[in-house]
Amino acid sequence: MPHCPATEFLAALDADWAALIAAVGPCLHQPRPEREPYQALVRAVAYQQLHARAGDAILGRLLALFPGQGFPDPQQLCALSVEALRGCGFSARKITTLQAIAEATLNGWVPDGERARAMDDEVLIERLTRLPGIGRWTVEMLLIYSLERADILPANDFGIRQGYQRLKGLEHMPAPRQISQLGQAWSPWRTTAAWYLWRVPPA
Repeated sequence: MPHCPATEFLAALDADWAALIAAVGPCLHQPRPEREPYQALVRAVAYQQLHARAGDAILGRLLALFPGQGFPDPQQLCALSVEALRGCGFSARKITTLQAIAEATLNGWVPDGERARAMDDEVLIERLTRLPGIGRWTVEMLLIYSLERADILPANDFGIRQGYQRLKGLEHMPAPRQISQLGQAWSPWRTTAAWYLWRVPPA
């Protein structure tokens, strides 16, 4: 395995982590720093509480409204009617959230990538979770993928909690608070730890 400080650190934690990393192989985490926070939030909303395929379809219909364009800008999203967004497959709650994201981007509440990178993680989480429909998990995905933060652990993520349960052969899935506490030992590489926990194979 190529030299990687994060995987070497995690593999040294205990035999379970070492076996997991040996089984999964090198960390292939792929951040998307080209995506501005606005775009990352809109994409995250499309996938909230859905399987990836359903999220792909909804997002695809949204992008199809703007042919030849990579992604609609906030002004364009604001200008879309509720009917158009409903036609893409967004629920009423998600439509409210999308409109709030677009408006908050236009008024500066949602920072651009440069400003976001200069902000503390918790400050950014507190700021963006004031938007309707945006919870901590959604902002953590933004921190992991768009802002390339190396030490983020979405403790309430089902896949991470299930992964740790499988990793340790636990009878019950650990609560988010337990994951958060356990994750202190995985710092400063909690993003890489999350990537591996998402890939723990079934027993």
